[in-house]
Amino acid sequence: MRFSLPEIRHDQAGFEALIRLHAQTKDCLFDDIDIDMGATTWFDADMCAAFGAILYRMGKNMNTVKLENIRPNVEKILSKNGFLSHYGREKIPDQWGTTIPYQRLDVKDDRYFAGYIENELIRRSEMPSMSLGLLKKFRESIFEIFSNAVLHSRTEQGIFSCGQFFPARHQLDFSVTDLGIGIRQNVKENTGLDFAPEEAIAWATKGRNTTKRGQIPGGLGLKLLGEFIDLNGGRIQIVSDAGYWRREKCETVTVGLSQPFPGTVVSLEINTADTQSYALSSELSEENIF
Repeated sequence: MRFSLPEIRHDQAGFEALIRLHAQTKDCLFDDIDIDMGATTWFDADMCAAFGAILYRMGKNMNTVKLENIRPNVEKILSKNGFLSHYGREKIPDQWGTTIPYQRLDVKDDRYFAGYIENELIRRSEMPSMSLGLLKKFRESIFEIFSNAVLHSRTEQGIFSCGQFFPARHQLDFSVTDLGIGIRQNVKENTGLDFAPEEAIAWATKGRNTTKRGQIPGGLGLKLLGEFIDLNGGRIQIVSDAGYWRREKCETVTVGLSQPFPGTVVSLEINTADTQSYALSSELSEENIF
């Protein structure tokens, strides 16, 4: 089987393109799958988390996957973050330190993920200034994405993550992906609520909405991240099942997708041009508090 991949950007169209790849290959067993990247003129590096999850699933189905005709600019990006080292190419040095390396983590690697987040995201000099209290909550919110992917998605194929800092865009992107049951199924099984996929994501992001077994990917962690993103001027996107949810400029968009994604993706875009300092409202009583 041969599949031509278009450009992959950090947006709804990029997720749709990866979903089409999954839809065309999900039933392949013991097949040779050649992915032609000649038309992939750009690839936002954090999308490696979702792309890598789909390719890993292909491999688990005993398929042989080849990435072909990779353009030099794309090959350079995906070699610096270590993604292509999983597909026969050498990793090249990240001279400018702009990558958050591609990782596939086992569900038991929670301590490793915590260190990875601390060293590769939280401590980056490009991150907006936060009080110690908010930094702690921000760290917990990111880690909650991982822990909920483990606990509630019931994934057996690991957690995938990747990111990239774009100095010219003043943008830091970071994504986490699992290959679990998805938000809609988890909500339905634990609460009896039968939402459309995009409505289930919206439900999961509203504060204290929980399942009987605890918070699904969302809850207070995503609520805090959403509030921070509103003030920061960034963006948060979630894809799960056939649902797409985005929060940007204090507005949300929920859309049904053409086909389901085989799990859940949480994607953050942080505005690094933001010079404000942030704190929890419980820490300060002055103006301009978070």
